Amino acid sequence: MEALEIERHRAAIARTDLSRPVRLAIEWAIINNDTTFFDYGCGYGGDVERLAARNYACTGWDPYYCPNTPRTSADIVNLGYVLNVIEDPEERREALCQAWNLTQKVLIVAAQVLIHDRSNAKIAYGDGIVTRRNTFQKYYEQEELKKYIDEVLQVDAVPIALGIYFVFRDETEKESFRALRFRSRSLTPRVRTLSKRFEDYQELLTPLINFVTERGRLPVKGELAAQTEILLEFGTFRRAYNVILQATDEAEWDAIAYRRSLDILVYLALTQFSKRPGFNQLAPELRQDIKAFFGTYQEACQVADKMLFSLGKPGVVAQTCKQSKIGKHLPTALYVHVSALPELDPLLRIYEGCASRTIGRMDNVTLVKFYTDKPKISYLFYPEFDKEAHPALHTSMQIDLQNLSVVHREYDNVANPPILHRKETFVAPSYPLYERFAILTRREEKLGLLKNTRTIGTRDGWQQWLAQKGVEIKGDRIVSK
Repeated sequence: MEALEIERHRAAIARTDLSRPVRLAIEWAIINNDTTFFDYGCGYGGDVERLAARNYACTGWDPYYCPNTPRTSADIVNLGYVLNVIEDPEERREALCQAWNLTQKVLIVAAQVLIHDRSNAKIAYGDGIVTRRNTFQKYYEQEELKKYIDEVLQVDAVPIALGIYFVFRDETEKESFRALRFRSRSLTPRVRTLSKRFEDYQELLTPLINFVTERGRLPVKGELAAQTEILLEFGTFRRAYNVILQATDEAEWDAIAYRRSLDILVYLALTQFSKRPGFNQLAPELRQDIKAFFGTYQEACQVADKMLFSLGKPGVVAQTCKQSKIGKHLPTALYVHVSALPELDPLLRIYEGCASRTIGRMDNVTLVKFYTDKPKISYLFYPEFDKEAHPALHTSMQIDLQNLSVVHREYDNVANPPILHRKETFVAPSYPLYERFAILTRREEKLGLLKNTRTIGTRDGWQQWLAQKGVEIKGDRIVSK
C-alpha cells in the first residue's frame, strides 16, 4: 500500500480503543478491509469486537475466555501479549508456533519488554517474574524477543515498536514493507504554465503524474493501469512526460527523483543489519526503481554501504548534525520533528534507522533527538505540539546505540515538565504551521521573553518569567496582564 493511503489509515484511527499492536497494524495497512484477522489468545475478545464493528472480517480464540471458538487460519494473526504470561517455556514455544501455522500473510507478535531496571517489588520466578498481583510475567529485552521469534520460527521478524514485531510469510512483501518505512513523501509539482496540449490531455496524463510523483521515475510497461490509453495517444511514456514538463518545473521532478533515490539508499544501508535480500526478493517496482536510479543492485548496495560505514568514523554524526539546515541546534544535540526526518541528510536518516529498525519508534513520537556527544537517540512525545504555544513533554524513550538499551520516562505526572520554545526550528519550512510558529517566536523575541534560557525551559520557570514581564500567552497571542 502506498504512503498516502497509509496516512489516511492513520488519520482514521488516530483515536481508537484498539490494542496497541492491532492499532499499529491498521496504521501500516497490514490489517485492512481485504484481509481476514484472527486473534490468538484474544482474552475477552475486545479487539475482535471492535474490529467487527469496523466491518473487518475477524474472529478470535482464547483458552480461558473463548475456548469453544475454532482456531482458524487467517491473513493476519495476532499473538498480542500472550508469550509473556505463559510460564512453561515449551508451552510458550508451542503457542508461537501454532499462531504462525495459522498465519497466511503476517503474524503480529507483541510482548512486554524491559525498558529499565526491575523493581524490587518483583520476584524472580523461572525465566520471568511474579508481579504484585501474583501473576507470571516474562519480560524480554527487545533484542532477546526478536532473537526468540527468529529462532523458533526461522524468520527475520520486523520491529515496529517497543515489544511489537511483524512476521511476514512472503519475503518480497517483507522487503516492500521495510522499504516503505523509509519512503519520503513528495508533493506533485504545481502547474506553472498552462499549454494547450497539456490542457487537452491533463485528465489522461493524471495517472502518469501520480506515478512519477510516487516513484520518481517513468513506469515500464505493465506498471500503469492507464498505459494503453496513454501509449495509444503518445506512443511512449517519455513523450507523454514531455507534455507534463511543458506545464511544470522540471527541477521539481528532478528533486522528487533524487529524494526517492536517497530513500532506497537508506533502506539498503539498513539491510546490512540482517540478511540482505537478493535482488529477486525485492518487489518488482523496487527492482525497477533501483535500475532507474543506480543501474545495478550491486552499485546501489555499494553506495549504501559506503554511507553506512562512514557513520562509524569519529565526528561524522556530530558534523552532519551541525551542518543540518533542519532542526533545532543545541551544544550537544540536534532536535528534529518526526515529519522532517525524510528531509534530513541521508546519513542522519540511516543513523536514526539504526535505532528504529531494531527497537521501533516510540508511539506518537513528536521529536527525535540526535546526541552529538554520545551514540544515543531519544524519541520525545509532545501531545499538544500543534495546539499549544509551548507544549509540555509527555514521554521520552532514549536508545543507546552501543548496546540497544532503552530508558523510558513518563512526564505526564511530573509537576514541572520541560516545555518547548521556537517550535518552527524543529520543523521544515513546508510544515503547515511553520509560519504561525515563527510569528509567535518573533513576537516573543521582540519582548525579550526568550532571553532567560536558564529558567524558561520548564513550565514553572516559563510562567514565572512571563509574570515578571507582565504578560501571558493565550493561544498564539501575547497579552498584557
